[in-house]
Amino acid sequence: MKRIKVFISSVQSEFVAERRALYEYLTTDALFGRFFEPFVFENLPAVDYRADRVYLDEVNKCDIYLGIFGKMYGFEDQEGISPTEREFDQATILHKTRLVFLTQHKTAERDPKELALIRKAENAVVRKKFTSPDDLKFAVYAALIRYLEDKDFIRTGPYDAAICKGATLEDLDNEQISEFVRLARAKRGFPLTIDAAPLKILTHLNLVRENGLTHAAVLLFGKQPQRFLISSEVKCAQFHGNEVRKPIPSYHVYKGDLFQLVNQAVDFVLSRIDLSVGTRAESVDVPIEYEIPRPAVTEAIVNAVAHRDYTGNGSVQVMLFRNRLEIWNPGQLPHDLTFEKLRQPHRSEPHNPLIAEPLYLTGLIERLGTGIPDMIELCKTVGLREPEFTQEDSFRTVLWRKEAPSGEVGGEAILQPTLQAIDQTEQGEKSDIQQVNNELPEFTGQVTPQATLQAEGEILESVQRIALVLENEMKRSEIQESLGLNDRANFINSYLVPALEAGYITLTYPESPNHPNQKYRLTDKGMALKNLLKQLRRKK
Repeated sequence: MKRIKVFISSVQSEFVAERRALYEYLTTDALFGRFFEPFVFENLPAVDYRADRVYLDEVNKCDIYLGIFGKMYGFEDQEGISPTEREFDQATILHKTRLVFLTQHKTAERDPKELALIRKAENAVVRKKFTSPDDLKFAVYAALIRYLEDKDFIRTGPYDAAICKGATLEDLDNEQISEFVRLARAKRGFPLTIDAAPLKILTHLNLVRENGLTHAAVLLFGKQPQRFLISSEVKCAQFHGNEVRKPIPSYHVYKGDLFQLVNQAVDFVLSRIDLSVGTRAESVDVPIEYEIPRPAVTEAIVNAVAHRDYTGNGSVQVMLFRNRLEIWNPGQLPHDLTFEKLRQPHRSEPHNPLIAEPLYLTGLIERLGTGIPDMIELCKTVGLREPEFTQEDSFRTVLWRKEAPSGEVGGEAILQPTLQAIDQTEQGEKSDIQQVNNELPEFTGQVTPQATLQAEGEILESVQRIALVLENEMKRSEIQESLGLNDRANFINSYLVPALEAGYITLTYPESPNHPNQKYRLTDKGMALKNLLKQLRRKK
């Protein structure tokens, strides 16, 4: 980080002790030492340059001009102007931040030219009076803290409550705000209605102030939040083995508001882990179970998005390995919250309280501090190793995958048997399987990244999953809900489009794709795939 240069003015002997005290204070204080680089003329090495020119050069390079004005006007040049006044004028011309501190002397005690300089400063900057070096130090402390707050280097409140500079109501998505109200009313009895004005809704959520929108408002409901907060994206990657190593079979950088980021990241994981599909024997809906419980995946990702530190350049990272899922959150635990406490019900201390409230209202998080204990219990209930949590530069959550029959952790997906499994089936089954294989088209032309084949001759897992859950005729929302997926765009691109293009499903209104009663059903080819997958599953 570039340090903030502070030029401490006044070369007269009147303030030798004050200048030295300020220099030592700014260089040794734990906070100010990180941000400020002070300059005083006493530390200037002996050089063959005019002193007044050196001082003005330092003013040119500084970020803050700090002037100390007292009784004496000081040395005057040929034009009758002191170096202090020259420096102040130069800082004014260059629009530097000017902080001026005055002694408590009466008007009659001051040199007339010093008094004139003070009056000049009165018209340009806010001044603060002091009576002693310690008094001056306290006054400088308050002024520099205010400077750091104004420049957003430090905050007395949470980052999500700070104003997002440049953002207006035009940058927010009113449809997303309405969708939030719909969910919040259904989940938590939110008092406002969908037809309430967006500004009223934002005000109710404390997301707007007199001088602008908060960071939380933009992150939750912005049309393009990353235009203001570039690091708020989520990076998702899948790896073949248990280490970060190329080639990377799937890598996505997701952008959008926080609700979209959660849905996209969760769906990325669910689309790539094992899935068990039951029967309708005990339920009208087809029961499905993911290898890692869906609520545990969601909890881990929501925690990372809700509690991360948005001030840095790091992003949330979701990495799926053969044996585990890792979620990296650029944030820190509260100082008094230990890992032992984290595993038990604990008080909720959201890092971003204005973000946490809407996520709570839509049912994504709880206020009771039970999310991580619930995540641990969910994983243990289905026989997975207990999740692990570590804190280094980032907070890391590890959710372990199931162990393969061979003993290796994290085997191939349950639905991984593609048409390459033909040779492992009995001859009687081979005709149907070969028919499906022969009809598998080659994908050519430009296709969205979410809708690409994994390899020639394979059927996408997403297509297999649609074939297993699709019964009779179902709406897009019904298929999506059956698979536990939330991101509509991702579902269409990753599931529906490949299944339609490959001929495994068809529309009930093919001539009118946007028909209000549009549904999907399996084709003969899709039914053959469904039967094949069921046969292969029974053999496991």
